Amino acid sequence: MNESFVENNFGVMQGRLLPKYKGRYQAHPKEYWQKEFEIAKKLGLDCIEFILDYNDAEQNPLLNQNGIDEILSISGETGVVVKTICADYFMEAPLHSNNLNISIKSQQVLTNLLNNSALLGITDIVLPCVDQSSLNDEAQKAHFVSVLKPIIPLVEELDINISLETDLPPISFKELLEKFNSDKISVNYDVGNSAALGFNPIDELEAYGNRITDIHIKDRALYGGPVILGNGNANFSIFLKKLKELNYKGPFIMQAYRDDEGLIVFEQQLSWIKEQFNSFYVN
Repeated sequence: MNESFVENNFGVMQGRLLPKYKGRYQAHPKEYWQKEFEIAKKLGLDCIEFILDYNDAEQNPLLNQNGIDEILSISGETGVVVKTICADYFMEAPLHSNNLNISIKSQQVLTNLLNNSALLGITDIVLPCVDQSSLNDEAQKAHFVSVLKPIIPLVEELDINISLETDLPPISFKELLEKFNSDKISVNYDVGNSAALGFNPIDELEAYGNRITDIHIKDRALYGGPVILGNGNANFSIFLKKLKELNYKGPFIMQAYRDDEGLIVFEQQLSWIKEQFNSFYVN
């Protein structure tokens, strides 16, 4: 990435440079994921945030040695690395599920994913606690903390962040983080999702900005769905100015609006966000 743009790692959510996989808005493109690395290289991107889906999880390259080897090989050829993972698997099968069998299986999957991630040099596994895996009440929060705490020694040993994405308001999110007593339980900040919820980015960054280790670049309408960057409720200028004060050094992952094919609309938005960074973050 051009140094005048941003010094941090700048990448893309897996699949955003490719046609939709089986018509799904966000999914691991199982048969053709390898093609994205060369496209990312041509666009000057540094990294791809891999997706672990619930569907066909056992076939995902993240969960087997041959797949890990193939990712490392393609990264070596292109210079585009995988440093972060969006573990959408746990939206469908939450760690804090009331179904004991689901909860136990998900804990096993997370442990396996962590061990394999160490082979890739992964820095962050984004754990989504939104939609069907949302932490809606204090009982769910307590259950979530109880099942995640035993995994903390492993994440600290491997030096991998479990980066939580939640729909909690700033103070509630901060209080949740404090229950873990570990800086390896960190924050994934999704610009668009926060905007859709009507949260104030200044309030959010003041509450837990120093715990953010992974950022998703997205725009959404207030209480609505994704839109092209700059057309929604996200205030990128305020967000980037405040973020700069925190000296954030983690990755920026483009998870912006996509159409069926992905590439043209991505390039348009990449150009737009470069201008925002150069105006409000780099200078």
